[in-house]
Amino acid sequence: MEYLKRFWNWLLSKTTVDEKVVEVVKEAKEDVAELRTRAKRVAQEAKEVGAAVKEVVKQSKDVVEAAKGTPRRGRKPTAKK
Repeated sequence: MEYLKRFWNWLLSKTTVDEKVVEVVKEAKEDVAELRTRAKRVAQEAKEVGAAVKEVVKQSKDVVEAAKGTPRRGRKPTAKK
């Protein structure tokens, strides 16, 4: 029993292992938080790119119609006197 108690006290005195574990856990939590932030920003940028692509598709349809010679949509210009 005496050896077990001495071993336990010796093991508890080695705080460097505990400190390293705590440090690794803190670093892991920080990395996870950073990854979440990056993921949110990537998702936001992807939405913006999707909206921009939709706008490009609409504009390209207008270019095709203009090339065909169809009349322009929208308000007609006023006649000059």
